[in-house]
Amino acid sequence: MTIALQCCITVNDLDESLGFYRDALGLKVLKDVGSGVNRWITLGGPTQPGLEYVLSQPHTGRSQEDGDALQELLSKGALPMIVFSTDDLDTTFERVAASGAEVLQEPIKRPWGPIDSAFRDPSGNMVRIQQGA
Repeated sequence: MTIALQCCITVNDLDESLGFYRDALGLKVLKDVGSGVNRWITLGGPTQPGLEYVLSQPHTGRSQEDGDALQELLSKGALPMIVFSTDDLDTTFERVAASGAEVLQEPIKRPWGPIDSAFRDPSGNMVRIQQGA
């Protein structure tokens, strides 16, 4: 049996978010799907088969009321954080910082093991990047 995972990431602007998730983090576009006024982009990593990241806007595939509620949470920066792991945090941190992403935390060693850092993506989502969990 195979089990795969799709992680949904809500963003305000899909094209702007590609600059962060594709260009800065190095994820690959697997699908760019449009249906009427809705659009979503599926990304994946080269070493993570079965793991996909789906970027969509708050109202994509949702009722107006649900989309409005999700938009409010996104605007507040209150959605759950996204955590990526890398085998080279220094290089990844420098590449993401050079992209213009807002740096929330420079890499630091945590007492429980990993070295981690934090950014905000263009929509305000907190994105942590760690090495050595």
